[in-house]
Amino acid sequence: MSGDHQTLALILFSVFVAVTLAITTWVSRNRHGSAEEFYAGGRLFSPMENGFAIAGDYMSAASFLGISGLIALFGYDGMLYSVGFLVAWLVVLLLVAELVRNCGRFTLADVVAARMAERPVRIAAGTSSVTVSVLYLVAQMVGAGSLVALLLGETGGAARSWTVIGVGALMVVYVSLGGMRATTWIQIVKAVLLMAGSITLTILVLVRFHGDFGLMLTTAAERSGHGTDFLAPGLRYGGDWTARFDFISLGLALVLGTAGLPHILSRFYTVPTAAAARRSVVWSIGLIGSFYLMTIVLGFGAAAIIGPEAVRASNTAGNTAVPLLALDLGGGAGSTGGTVLFAVVAAVAFATILAVVAGITLASSASVAHDLYASLRSRRAGAKPYSEVAVARAAAAGIGLAAIGLGLLARDLNVAFLVGLAFAVAASANLPVLLYSLFWRNFTTRGAVWSVYGGLVPAILLVLFSPVVSGGPEALFPGVDFHVFPLQNPGLVSIPLGFLAGWLGTVTSGEAPDPAKHAETEVRALTGAGAV
Repeated sequence: MSGDHQTLALILFSVFVAVTLAITTWVSRNRHGSAEEFYAGGRLFSPMENGFAIAGDYMSAASFLGISGLIALFGYDGMLYSVGFLVAWLVVLLLVAELVRNCGRFTLADVVAARMAERPVRIAAGTSSVTVSVLYLVAQMVGAGSLVALLLGETGGAARSWTVIGVGALMVVYVSLGGMRATTWIQIVKAVLLMAGSITLTILVLVRFHGDFGLMLTTAAERSGHGTDFLAPGLRYGGDWTARFDFISLGLALVLGTAGLPHILSRFYTVPTAAAARRSVVWSIGLIGSFYLMTIVLGFGAAAIIGPEAVRASNTAGNTAVPLLALDLGGGAGSTGGTVLFAVVAAVAFATILAVVAGITLASSASVAHDLYASLRSRRAGAKPYSEVAVARAAAAGIGLAAIGLGLLARDLNVAFLVGLAFAVAASANLPVLLYSLFWRNFTTRGAVWSVYGGLVPAILLVLFSPVVSGGPEALFPGVDFHVFPLQNPGLVSIPLGFLAGWLGTVTSGEAPDPAKHAETEVRALTGAGAV
């Protein structure tokens, strides 16, 4: 990219970082340091504010950069990510949002521990939540690195590495100083910027093709090198049985994983009532649905205007398709319009990454402090709430370091694909125990623990021994081959195992469920009576 691109984009980056740091500083001076303030922002946000924040939390680098890139490279099959991410919100709206708000205080473990032996359940759920969060954070780090590498014309990797480190440091600052209140406002600002940027690019793409969506698709198919196959299923997930099962596995993970994401579940605690949580989801579905429709236009528009080969030459995983599209729509390389539009889109994408990593880091640090630390030490020692918040701030730093290390390792993978792995782990480990706890009267503590580990451990092991890690030129370790599991996404196997383990642990536990606790949980979940 030219010096003008670099300078303008870096100025916009700096402006957004300065604004968000100002928000964080202001919020940190106007809070009283309680756990409720740090984890849930005092539960004072309106449904509309929380809906925008949920959308900001969910529309990540995977959506803006990764999905559009996959569509540009693989056409119809890339579009399946958009469909899966959107349909998942029906599960959240119908099965999770209100019930979770009524039954818990800050984390997933609060819901499960309401009727189980608290310590083993909190340790299991906290471990799972941190694992999912770190996987999700890695995707955001990779997106940030790809974006800045494109901006600076960097091919060696130094810019990516320093970007990953810088994003990690910023997210620790946001969470440690501002907690949920600052994180929420950062996400709201980011959602507004992302929607405005996406609408602008979508309009410009449609104007380029005179409003003829069919002409855009035809041009994309012609430039793809695959002809009409580009617009039909099977380019990425067709062919042999492995690819077909990989598609089914991915679909299950995307549709079921959202309801188990810790940073999404934690958003339901920032509103005062369950009804407000439901209305928040309705707001977020409207925003998210509109956005994913636009990613389809942007992806096929990039294929038609830039061409898959040019996108792949810039970034093999396709993560830079949208910035390249913006550059062309603005007038091309060297033009003032291209420079401005590219810089704005790059800054919006960077804002997207910063906001999402802040939300994920907060959710995972809450799991460490409220679930793991509180279970292992604080509750027995009678520690005061502020000590738990102090642990959460320290945990944010540790999680940031872990995410930085993994982000440097996985910097050449597609960010949407990385998020798909996080969704698979969430759907395997978190969703089964959540649904069993809410709807199965006879569910026991052993069933809860087995359900979490029975989904978490297989999901992690299957990823480690899959083509993602070894055995191919695009693997994390391309020079070795120890993969034995043929699928790239483990959801098809690990999700049923999570549900099976929960059932098996319950029927073999010999525990007698406490009907009073179940009745209390059921009444609270369905009516909100006694909810915090």
